[in-house]
Amino acid sequence: MANAPSAGLAAADPRVLALAAQVAESPEQDIPLLLLKLKGILNSASLGCEESKKIKQDIYDYDLTQYCMLVLRQDHSRLRGGWAIAAQLAEILSHCCVGPEVKGDPEEFYKKFLPSAIDNLLVLGRRLQARFIRALKDEEKQDFLRWFQTVTDAICWLFGGHIQLAACGKEKTLHSVLDELVYKLSSTTNPVIGNAATKLLLLVAKFCKQLVKLLTARYKGLKGLLSKQWTGKGFDRDLSQLLDLLYLEQSSGKGEMQRQHQAACIIQAMWRGFQTRKRLKKLPQAVTTLQRSFRAKRQQELQHLKKQKEDEALKLQMQLQRQRAMRLFHERQLALLEIIHASQVNKYMEEMEGKSALTIQRFWRGYRARRNFHQQKQSLKEYKAAVVIQRAACKFLEKRRRRRLLSPWKDPKGLTDEQRLALQQKVDDYIKLHPASQMSEEMSKELHMQAQEKLAQFLLRSRLDQRAAQRREALLAQVNTDVELLMSAPGLARTTEKDLDVFMSRSIPVATKARQSHNTMLKYTHWPWWKKLGDEFMEDDVVPDDALNAELGTIFIGGRKSF
Repeated sequence: MANAPSAGLAAADPRVLALAAQVAESPEQDIPLLLLKLKGILNSASLGCEESKKIKQDIYDYDLTQYCMLVLRQDHSRLRGGWAIAAQLAEILSHCCVGPEVKGDPEEFYKKFLPSAIDNLLVLGRRLQARFIRALKDEEKQDFLRWFQTVTDAICWLFGGHIQLAACGKEKTLHSVLDELVYKLSSTTNPVIGNAATKLLLLVAKFCKQLVKLLTARYKGLKGLLSKQWTGKGFDRDLSQLLDLLYLEQSSGKGEMQRQHQAACIIQAMWRGFQTRKRLKKLPQAVTTLQRSFRAKRQQELQHLKKQKEDEALKLQMQLQRQRAMRLFHERQLALLEIIHASQVNKYMEEMEGKSALTIQRFWRGYRARRNFHQQKQSLKEYKAAVVIQRAACKFLEKRRRRRLLSPWKDPKGLTDEQRLALQQKVDDYIKLHPASQMSEEMSKELHMQAQEKLAQFLLRSRLDQRAAQRREALLAQVNTDVELLMSAPGLARTTEKDLDVFMSRSIPVATKARQSHNTMLKYTHWPWWKKLGDEFMEDDVVPDDALNAELGTIFIGGRKSF
């Protein structure tokens, strides 16, 4: 239970030690009477000597002072003689708190224990004062007065030994006193009480100017209350002095507030000026940025309008060209109908309808093929990626297979002499059963020549196979290039001359021959009908070799000639 160190327990006072043991083992109702024995222990030593300080230190170390504070907090009206015991314990507590040399934890003693002790003594004094006021008999009043004086003396003794405690309870006590005075002024109409409260407030205000600030700040309606309720009650002189002090403090407070307001206005003006100057410095940059963004937006709008006009003009031009082509086609058809004999008109119309149908079918098949190609483009990409992954995996597996074949050779386990003899015997037996055939020199030369011929054939075949493999790889690379060109080719609506150059041959003779063949084909398609009378049984897309004198069955893609 004690908080003293072990060294202090050996030199402790035996009376304090015995009393601490009794208090710890006794029931709660017997503890107050046991604590009264501390008075005799304290009186046994002279005041101020080392023995007295040692006894007080032991009492504090064994928590007997804590027991005293716990007893002071209890309700003593239920016990007989409880208030007398409480007054004696208050006196004992105050004497125990003055003079001990605290060595264990001084901060806890001075900052926690002493303020708690003074609070308990003040609470006890307030209770005794309340009992004194409510007492009816003179004897009871005399007893409560005597006990109250004892508690007051204890408080004074404690404040005298520890002056720093006055600062702890000063503000709180002052507030409670002022609250009580203001409450009396606001709750009663008795002139005697009003005069006494006014005089007390006047004395307090004259004693300290800080208290006048406290009155004006804490009690806002005090001036109105004094001027309205207590004017003309017989103490106007004191009342007017108190009101003058309050109004003077209010005016000085207003002046201070006005100065603070003026200072705040100056600070705000300086800050606004700083912000304005800062914005003015950034204004040219902001204007430049705004102009740049405005010009860029206007340029985009102009480009959009220009592109829109070009598109409209292009559409109009294409429409006009289409109309002109249709008109020329109809005129040509009418001219041909005028030239053709009447008996050949039906035949000619059937031929034109057939050609038109073939043309429509050809365009439809081309459109369908292009559509299927675009739909299969993603699958072709996936297939190509799968081929690349498979090729890399095959190369990896081949490398690992080669590493296994080229792994370091491990020596076989050694043979014993018996195993070696048995193996030699088996070899001799096999040689006896299968004797080697005798070969002449001519047969050996002939066999050598055959081996050389087969070796030469094998080397030649391997070279041819290697060239064929290289050619296949080149063709595959060219096919992949052509596939990539076709996959990345734009649509017919977005095709330009640069896109057409990609599909043209780089060889000038080949390109010239293709251009001549194309021109010949165009001339053949524009021939009149009477020049094609002998070609009724020929296919529509076949042109005679003597007319074309060119290879029309070739196309040129990516710089190669495919048949």
